[in-house]
Order: sequence, then C-alpha cells, then structure tokens
Amino acid sequence: MMMTRRDGLRLMAASGVLLATPVRTLAQDAAPSLSALAKAKGMSFGSAVAGGGGGSWRNPRYAALLERECAVLVAENEMKWQAIRPTATTFDFDAFDAMIGYAAQHGLAMRGHNLLWHRPKWMPRWLETHDFGAQPATAAAAMMTRHVETVCARYKGHILSYDVVNETVLPEDGMLAQTALSKAMGGTEPLLDLAFHTARHAAPGAELVYNDYMSWEPGNALHRKGVLKLLEGFRKRGTPVDALGIQSHLVAPVPAAGERREWQRFIDEVVAMDYRLLITEFDVRDKDLPADVALRDRMVADTAKAYCETMFGYPQLKDVLAWGMVDAYSWLQGFEPRADKIEARGCPYGSDYQPKLLREALAAAFLQAPART
Repeated sequence: MMMTRRDGLRLMAASGVLLATPVRTLAQDAAPSLSALAKAKGMSFGSAVAGGGGGSWRNPRYAALLERECAVLVAENEMKWQAIRPTATTFDFDAFDAMIGYAAQHGLAMRGHNLLWHRPKWMPRWLETHDFGAQPATAAAAMMTRHVETVCARYKGHILSYDVVNETVLPEDGMLAQTALSKAMGGTEPLLDLAFHTARHAAPGAELVYNDYMSWEPGNALHRKGVLKLLEGFRKRGTPVDALGIQSHLVAPVPAAGERREWQRFIDEVVAMDYRLLITEFDVRDKDLPADVALRDRMVADTAKAYCETMFGYPQLKDVLAWGMVDAYSWLQGFEPRADKIEARGCPYGSDYQPKLLREALAAAFLQAPART
C-alpha cells in the first residue's frame, strides 16, 4: 500500500530522523565535488557508468558530471560474462576497452565488476548448456582460470580492485547458488576459491572483493548469515579475499533501531575477520514512498544519512560508489518501477542534472567522516 504525505511525515517523526536541509541553489561547480570531499578523508567516491544510452560516458552532459564528481568508475554491465564471453572459446572486449580508454583519458580509476556473477540467470546461455566432457571438473576449472587470467592480463595496471565473485549467497535461505560451472567443479566453494586464487596470481596487486546485496532492512537476516558463513569459510581455507563489497541498494525509509543494530553487529563480525569494506552500488529505492517529490527526496536523503553515519564510522571503508548519478538513467526505472508509474528518485542528481538532497547527504557524510590513515 502506498503511503500518503501525512503517513510519511508521521513515520519520520516516530523514527526520530530529522528532515534533511534543503538543497542550496548554487551552481553545481561552486561546491566541492564529492570526490574532493572523499579524498580529504582518505576515501574515494565514484559511480557506475554504462557503455551506451544516456547514462554513458558518451553522453557529454553525463560525462561532465562524472568527471566533476567522481574519482573512480565501474561498468554497469560491460565486464560481465554476458558482455565479454559470446562463446566458450571467444572474448569480446570492445565495449569495455572503450570505457577503460575514457577513464584513462580523464584520470579516473576503474573497478572491475565482475569476474564471476555466480547465478545461472546472469551467466551466458551457452554456459548453462555447455558440455564439459568426460572430465568436467578439469574442464570447468580450465574455463574459470582462463577467464580470470585473460581479463586480468588485459587490464593489468588499469584495474586495481575486482569484484571477483558477485552474489553467490541466496537471500531466501543463505545457501550458495549453483551454476553449470560449480556443478561441473563438484561444488560452489571449489569454484569460488579457484576464482580468487587465480585472480591473486593474475593481478597480485589488486584488491579482491566478494560483492553482495545483503542489507539492513527487515528480511535480510538469512542472507547476512550466509554471507558471514561464506567469509568465515574463505578465512579458514586461506582463500585470498581482501574485502566485502556491500552493494547498498537501500530501501527508504530508515529501518527501525533494532534492524540498524543487527546490521552493525553484522559489519562488526565482518571487520573482526580482517576484511575491508566497500560500498559498491549505492542508491536509495523509493518504491513505496509518497509521490510528493519534496517529501520523497527528504526521506531518501534521511535514509542515506542514517546509513552513511553508520558505515562511514568504520575505518575499513574507503571506497563509495553510486550505482548511477542521474535518476533518468537509473536501473530502478526499469527493474523496480513504482506502481504509480512516476520516476524513481534514488540517485544524487535529478533528471534535470540538478543536485538533490541525496547529494547533499553524501557530501555531509564525507565532511563528518573520520579521516582514514
């Protein structure tokens, strides 16, 4: 059921969350960039970028925003298996090569996303029907090894952080997903370990990340438990995983205090295992918020404020990447449309390229963050 404006105001008052300060009407260039604010605290800010369409570096207006606000970029889709592996024996790097070239030209770092998105739905169709032959474990290991080695060798010196494995913990029960690759290998853990060990050898100086979307809203407890079990297993087996990537597709409004405490306990357990942290895909989902733009933007910004206050307090967190900068090009418009069909407003900038309360919340969070050493 959709909330009314009155419902939203009552909810915020009950939670004790203050309304965000209105956006100043200064020109965008007058204020420090998000990347500058992050850098001052030993952190980095960046964004996902597409290879085509409006949310692409090929769109001059969007590119100017990326160049002003960001220090690091990550491809939305152009490095995934579906994009670069048309067949079992071939690679197609054209789209991602162009993106790497753009980033290098403008002095922007690049993250690698990803070397293995371990869900059948997101692997190439040919892979799920691939014949691994009489020795499937050997053939599957060779395919995984070749993929990681080929990508890492091509982008050596250009990518300093990889999401080696993405989303293998099933949110519904915390178990590990299976694909044709893991079945051929005889299990998911051997496949994941191989991917990380191969990445360490092929990109010895790169940060190696396990990336997932467990979150602090209700209903994520089993997902978080499964991620902790996976991270514990990596440490026990000596798998070279450096950091946990936390996608941070937040759902507004701010969760109850109990849920926030559970989330902090989860993060405490992660860093206690000596993992670093990254926010890899930040945005705020407003699907169930009131239609009123002013109210909705305040609730989105307050959700971000509360989350950043928690996360930025961890010195293990240095990199923060938005999953897109401008509402019009956000994945939320198609993936999770609102029932009323109006535009989702989960990015730092509106479709008019004007900064929103969410952008101000991020800026304030960087200003208030403790400096990293």
